[in-house]
Formats: sequence, C-alpha cells, structure tokens
Amino acid sequence: MKRFFTIAALFAVTFTSFSQSLGYQDLGLLFSQDDNNGTARFTAMSGAFGALGGDISSININPAGLSVFNTSLLSGSLNSRNSDINANYYGNALTTQNNFINLSQVGAVLVFDSAYKSDWTKFAMGFNYRITKDFNNNFLATGNSGITTFSEFPLDNNDTKFNYNIADEQRFDNLYTGELSEFSVGFSSVHQNKLHVGLGLNFYDLNFSQQSDLTELNSDANGNELDAFLYQENFSTGTGFSANLGFIYKANQNFRFGLSYQTPTWFTEIIEETNIVDNDGFFGDTEIVVSNDNAVYRNTDFGGFPSQSFIYRLKTPSKLTASGALVFGKMGLFSFDYTNKNYKNIRLSGADFSPENQDFQDNYKNTHNFNIGTEWRFDRLSLRGGYKFEQSPDIAALESDDLQGYSVGGGYNFGNFKVDFAYSDSNRTAAYNFYSGFGVDAANLTLDNRVFTATVSLSL
Repeated sequence: MKRFFTIAALFAVTFTSFSQSLGYQDLGLLFSQDDNNGTARFTAMSGAFGALGGDISSININPAGLSVFNTSLLSGSLNSRNSDINANYYGNALTTQNNFINLSQVGAVLVFDSAYKSDWTKFAMGFNYRITKDFNNNFLATGNSGITTFSEFPLDNNDTKFNYNIADEQRFDNLYTGELSEFSVGFSSVHQNKLHVGLGLNFYDLNFSQQSDLTELNSDANGNELDAFLYQENFSTGTGFSANLGFIYKANQNFRFGLSYQTPTWFTEIIEETNIVDNDGFFGDTEIVVSNDNAVYRNTDFGGFPSQSFIYRLKTPSKLTASGALVFGKMGLFSFDYTNKNYKNIRLSGADFSPENQDFQDNYKNTHNFNIGTEWRFDRLSLRGGYKFEQSPDIAALESDDLQGYSVGGGYNFGNFKVDFAYSDSNRTAAYNFYSGFGVDAANLTLDNRVFTATVSLSL
C-alpha cells in the first residue's frame, strides 16, 4: 500500500482516535524534501548543474560552481505554480486546482580576480535566497467507506441510545500553507583554471500549517441523521542549518565532472501549536448535530478552544551528488546529476520518538535520483530542456509514487541584462489516510505540478 501520507499519532503520547493530521513520520519526511527551485535557466535544465556552475542556483547543488562565473551578477526569479490534486476515495474522484505565485529566488555572485601571482586565479562569493519547499496546497476527498466512526450523540440521555451506524458520506478537506526557505552563503575558488572548489553554509526558516475538516454524514435504521464535523490544526515553525562542499574538475575543454556533499539539516527547535488535544474525548474541535432532537453538541462551548505547544528536534538526511557534463564550446552542453539520499537517517528527538525513528529504519530507503539537462545557444538566444526522476523514499511505494518531470525553457542575452523563462511539469501519486485505526482505505491522490519561472539577471 502507498504510504507517502500515512497517518500516525501526532504526539509522542498515546492517542489514536480520529487523528487525521500528519504524524511525525510524515512531517519528518515532508521537511526533508526539496522542490529544487531556482533560476529559470536552472529550472529549464531540471537542476542538472553539479558539474556546470555558472548559475547562482548551483550554489545549492555544488558551491564550487560559483567560481565558474567570469563577472559579478544579480538575479531574481518569480514562480507561478498550477497544482492539480485528484483524490479518489471509494470510487469517487474529485480534482482540486490551485494557483500560487511567489518570489522563489534572489541571489548575487561577487567575482574577484587574485591580486597576487598564484595558481589560485579567481575567488567568488555568492548569496542566494530560495524557497526550498513550497507547502501551499489543498485537496478535497468525498465518498462512502460504509464505516461510521461517529455513531452516537454525546448528549443522548435515552435508556436505549440512538445508534447512527449507517454511513451515508464522508468528506475530508485538507489545507497546507507555508514554506521552507533557505538563505545560502557560498565561497569558491579555482586552481590553475581546472579545479574549482567550494563551501556553502545554508540557513533555513520553517513555517508550516495544516488545517483539516472531516465531515461524517450518518443515519440510523429509522432515518434519523447525525452530522459530525471534526476540525484539526497544526502550526509548526523552526530554524535549521546545513553545509555543503564540493569540487568541479575540468578534465579537458569538453568534459568536466563534479562531486558534492551536503550535510544533514539540523532543525534544533521546531515549535508546534495544535488543537489536537483530548477535549471531552475528541482530539480537535468537534460539532455533532442530530435531526431527531434538533440538538447540537460542541466540545468547545464551555472549555473554549483548547490547544497545546510541543517542541522537538529533527535531523534530515545528508545528500551526495555526482555530476558530469559535456561542453561543446559556446554552442551547447549536456549535463547529468546523480543524487543519493538515505531517508533511513531521518531522526526525531526531544521526546520519546522510538516508534517513529524505528519506522524510518524499517519502512524508508536509500533513494537514487537523477537530473538531465541540455542547453544550446544561437548567438544571443538560448534554448534548454531537462528531465528529472526522484524515487519515493517508501520501501512499499508503487512505481507511480516516484516523481518524474520534464522542463523546457529559453533565454535572451541583451549584454549586461538577461531574461530567462522556464516551464516544468512533474507528477506522482500518493495516498492519504485520514482515518487512523478504523480499517478505512486511504484516499488515492494524483498530484500534477506545472511551474512557470521567469528570471531577470543583471551583470555588475
């Protein structure tokens, strides 16, 4: 069974009833992922820049690429993302469409020639802000599992209580907001115009929220109706740090290869605010309405809106990238990146996360991902294309759970001023189980993201 969005208990304490929000395994996985956002040139070539450099976004793959620049440069990028999520729940399919626009990248490279006679002929320093992971999305799933989880009315005082055990419909509305942003500082130098080496320091700012509504429409044998509404919310903020280092070696005029390593990202403090607390036996804000008494139960009427805070730490996997590129002078190039990332190494700490960490060990794997890119120049005009493949980290994943995408783009060089555009399309499948422990099947999701990126660059 697909497990990309499987649900576990949200806290390290014991509760399972009506838990529809992401569990810690899911959050650990989500916060470990990267949308590979960058400049339009970077995006059009599917991020295959580990052996190329010469683009500010390559700082996030291999900081050695900064010293490939010949002049200082400033760039900024806008993203327009269209997202379609099709949710199939017990044979009922529903597609939710979203559109988001954001400033996805701003960066600068400063290039300095050596003032002394040395084999180290150039030094470069880079600064880059980007959205590492854009969480914004929502989907709606509706259908009928035939299973009721809200079958009694809490205010029913009859000797023989009404049993609303006939399931008529379930609805689940899920909203994600927020982003994981990254600010990188990189340093690079080149030895004898052949060996580029670099070091990068990366600082992360995490803001994530999930708000979900579960609706159950049930009835009893006499046609009396019970409508239940459960609302859960989760807000997470935190900061993190990682470092990366690498090299690019120009074997000859046409071939170059690179190798880079990025450390784990250490989130030293993630603060979570949630309403998933035991409030009169329900974990979330709950409203239940019955037709036979015209009565309404709300677990927030007398106790307000209970919530609690929780602080924990997260270590994401490290990443190793090997790259190669064929360069045909100023005519064009082909590039290839292979990335290895072991999701077994995700670690949660700050409380007893033994079950979650064991789950990473037992159910996640070492992934093999690759990116291919090409660029061809026609005087001032450039045309580009790319393909990417990312394995699902779940050992039980279906083949369709792997992410696959293609990209195309182009740019025009006006001299000191450049404009670039890119279009990328990626898709995958996943599953979301918004019931925990009731034998209800997960909703099967098909996710399709289409991104248009525009970048303006100015030589300094």
